[in-house]
Amino acid sequence: MYAPERHQQILETARTNGRVEVAGLARDLAVTPETVRRDLTALERRGVIRRVHGGAIPVERLGSEPGIADREGRASSQKDRIARAALDELPDGGSIILDAGTTTVRLAELLPLDRELTVVTHSIPVAHVLSSRPNISLHLLGGVVRPRTLAAVGEWTKAQIAELFVDVAFMGTNGISVERGLTTADVAEASVKRAIVAASRRVVVLADHTKFGREEFAMVAPLSLVDTVITDLELDVELAEDVENAGPRMVIV
Repeated sequence: MYAPERHQQILETARTNGRVEVAGLARDLAVTPETVRRDLTALERRGVIRRVHGGAIPVERLGSEPGIADREGRASSQKDRIARAALDELPDGGSIILDAGTTTVRLAELLPLDRELTVVTHSIPVAHVLSSRPNISLHLLGGVVRPRTLAAVGEWTKAQIAELFVDVAFMGTNGISVERGLTTADVAEASVKRAIVAASRRVVVLADHTKFGREEFAMVAPLSLVDTVITDLELDVELAEDVENAGPRMVIV
């Protein structure tokens, strides 16, 4: 296999799985780890991947933020496990904010029927799931709806959040890294997420392994403001340790 063919296969694998490992690529491509590292360096120079410990992750270019339908099918089983683990972070009664995201929608679907909760959200899909639940006092925040995520954003949304103080915020994120903390692709959504963090006693981030090591366009919050991160077993062990050393408690399921 020629180098350009390897590069294409590596990039396709990275975009499909969210990450590639040097050892796995060397085995699959029948080349040495040194050859794989040279390939990753070449792809990083092209700006299509970013090197991380033991491998690389794909770079999502500006304007290529996937929509809900595309994201729904990615890491589906992992997101289900993460959402179930998040149930342990619920307050006994009290109030929560559910951020926009495919994993937070799964959490909304799993919320217990025998516990009264006040739920605040700016996500239309989350509100749709909870709108008929008699044990849920649902507060849907208004604002300008982003078609890509079906989430309300803007000054009106932030003003409403600023009037609240909830027990737990369950946050989604496009990227999470030690250096940049939580990041997302859109400035308006990042601004709303920052407001959610400020309006919450505890912040719980729900992020599958493909989000780690990624640094998106708009910064949300440093890891020092995050209490707990729930992720899946596919996350690199050393990367998980680096995140935990930065402050949050890691829950890996």
